[in-house]
Amino acid sequence: MRGHRTTRTAALLCAALGLTAAVGTASAAPTASPPADRSTARPTASPVLVDCLWHPKVRPSAFILACGDGNSRLASLKWDHWNAKSAEARGTNVVNDCKPYCAAGTFHSYPVVVRLDKAQPWTKDPQTQRYDRIVLEYPAQRPEQFEKVMTYPLWD
Repeated sequence: MRGHRTTRTAALLCAALGLTAAVGTASAAPTASPPADRSTARPTASPVLVDCLWHPKVRPSAFILACGDGNSRLASLKWDHWNAKSAEARGTNVVNDCKPYCAAGTFHSYPVVVRLDKAQPWTKDPQTQRYDRIVLEYPAQRPEQFEKVMTYPLWD
């Protein structure tokens, strides 16, 4: 009976290691993007939006605003324009109400117009311009304690 358990345990360990290797390889391999997805493409003249992991993005469909805890993010972004002066999109701001505290809070979605501007050289790559400011405008409902228009500096 003991030999049967050892064989079964060894087989399970081999299967788990094989699965881990396959998943690790798949997640480490670069993913192919369809030609229409330009979120990680390096622009030639247009500025980039730098994400929480310091990756330059062009026309991303989503963007985390609260890098530390993820309690505010932009989703379903549809870009009207993106050029050297500014960018504008419509989408949803998903915000945690943090009631009674953030870990137990509820996420709520609010329609939002997103504007980017004030392109500056990016410290990590001075040849690349990055947007320095983000403006969120809430055309309807908005999170408690938010103004109709909220302006934030973006990280470098």
